[in-house]
Amino acid sequence: MLQSGHTPNTFTFPFTLKSCALLSLPITGSQLHSHVIQTGCQHDPYVHSSLISMYSKCSLIYNARQVFDESSESVKRLGVCYNALLAGYVLNSLQFDALLLFRQMCVNGVTYTDVTMLGLIPACTFPQHVLFGFSLHGCIVKCGLDQEPNVGNCLLTMYVRYGSIDLARKLFNSMPRKELISWNAMISGYAQNGFASNVLDLYKEMVSSGIDPDPVTLVSVLSSCSHLGAHSIGCDIERRIACAGFGLNTYLRNALINMYARCGNLNRARKLFDEMHDKNIISWTAIIVGYGMHGHGEIAVQLFDQMLLDGIRPDGAAFVSVLSACSHAGLSDKGQEYFVGMERNYGINPGLEHYACIVDLLGRAGRLEEARELIASMPVEPDGAVWGALLGACKIHKNVELAELAFEHVVQLEPTNVGYYVLLSNIYSEAENLEGIARVRVMMRARKLRKEPGCSYVEHKGKVHLFVVGDRTHHQATEIYRMLDRLEDLIGVNSSNKNKSEDLIATDGYRKKEINSEDVEILTGTGVHSEKLAIAFALLNTEVGKEIVVMKNLRVCGDCHLFIKLVSKIVNRDFIIRDPSRFHHFKDGVCSCNDYW
Repeated sequence: MLQSGHTPNTFTFPFTLKSCALLSLPITGSQLHSHVIQTGCQHDPYVHSSLISMYSKCSLIYNARQVFDESSESVKRLGVCYNALLAGYVLNSLQFDALLLFRQMCVNGVTYTDVTMLGLIPACTFPQHVLFGFSLHGCIVKCGLDQEPNVGNCLLTMYVRYGSIDLARKLFNSMPRKELISWNAMISGYAQNGFASNVLDLYKEMVSSGIDPDPVTLVSVLSSCSHLGAHSIGCDIERRIACAGFGLNTYLRNALINMYARCGNLNRARKLFDEMHDKNIISWTAIIVGYGMHGHGEIAVQLFDQMLLDGIRPDGAAFVSVLSACSHAGLSDKGQEYFVGMERNYGINPGLEHYACIVDLLGRAGRLEEARELIASMPVEPDGAVWGALLGACKIHKNVELAELAFEHVVQLEPTNVGYYVLLSNIYSEAENLEGIARVRVMMRARKLRKEPGCSYVEHKGKVHLFVVGDRTHHQATEIYRMLDRLEDLIGVNSSNKNKSEDLIATDGYRKKEINSEDVEILTGTGVHSEKLAIAFALLNTEVGKEIVVMKNLRVCGDCHLFIKLVSKIVNRDFIIRDPSRFHHFKDGVCSCNDYW
């Protein structure tokens, strides 16, 4: 244009400056700035705002501020320069400067618009800016800008990032027109804050409203299916993905692999993985985690080695997955080999999560002293997860002295984590140390701590049923407890002959099974934990022979673990129980973990 003798004007510069910003060409942008001055276009508000945006996007925010300060008052009063600089401050993580500029804008009587708010709201998405966010929302309502869909969506995202889910939902419900982005923001908010049931409910409401979900929606829904073990809903999502033509979307494929693995359907997860042509590190990590959680450590190791052969460079998360798999499978030597190779072969410095895995691995293998020495030699200060792994290993191997040492450290780091108190109390209980149990209870009372209630999920006919400890709120509660009584009678818990080994004759189609009196004694006095209720419900409502899958939020206790083993033997059913760390596959009185969990 210049070579042909044409002079750029106020219509030319905004486009060329925008291109410089997109391509991150600050030197070229500065040269254009000179042309702007030479042609006398610097007083045009849109050219001026384009200069501010260009410098901001090229990380030259102080140059942007200088251009703004040089603006004439008449240009500033139009608001476009304020809007450009506000967005620039937010883009460069100068949130406080953005808020000060907005205040200056209000003091100077400059009218703000939805564009202003869309640039400013992201400055208030951090929890420390929550009061500014509330104030800004008030300004938006006062000016009637809350009816703008884009502004409403931006506010919704702000409340989600605060973790203020109730306020986000209230805002969502009040929106006059909900677009796909609105539904996605609310669904993602629920998913990120652990409200998996709400995600599924809102997803159903979204579909019934005639809104077609996109991949962003479906990733969040699949994540919630994974959390709840909602296998049939996940299957429906897979069919929808295929019908919508999203089948080749790598993010959705990875989410499906993760969902199936965490819902107990490892075969389907593996089939999807094998069918992928563009596997990335997330794909490999998802399937390795799946095999590790199901106790197939050897296969997880094979997959990790195959990933290396395929030229995929492992990251920290991949090493966590394979170390965890080695830990659950008792592959201590292989796990140590990977741990050493992280830094030596790939330049990855082990993080706290890797140290927690290797401490857990050594501890489970009974190498408690090695685990303690490793913690002492760590180049970084160990966190609660590291000491907690050692504490858990002490429970497995009944080492009270080392458990007290681990607890002393972990309680300093995480004084409100109830799980550690319960773990130490259980260690004392197994050692018949009543004084120790009393001390732990006194500490918990002094700190006003209460044990997190155990809850279990089981899916039936597309609906997730939730049970908590001692739950009697379910509409089938009477039948559930009656079923539990029958099961306990069958395994001899309430039998007057529980001290003898005997054959128990199964009724109503149950097979004849033999139960050891030692097992019966251990079961005596166990409470009605949530997984028992979930199993009884599933036995009542599923056909004979069907595999039963239960998800639990807490570690399966030893009593319930034994109970499920015995029930699987009596009723000739396979049970899959997922707790926070792994899957337990119960079949004919045996668990896949070999009582090593």
